[in-house]
Amino acid sequence: MATKATDPVCGMTVEESPTTPRISYQGRPYLFCSDACKERFTADPDRYTENQ
Repeated sequence: MATKATDPVCGMTVEESPTTPRISYQGRPYLFCSDACKERFTADPDRYTENQ
């Protein structure tokens, strides 16, 4: 069964696959629905991780 996560940028539910955009930030993995959301997160990760 694939892991599901919430894209921290747009809030969309993302199902993990080998092609899912992802990064690790401060030791925590983040999954994204698209490269565009990944790029927005990468530009200002603290904006999307303040409350986590």
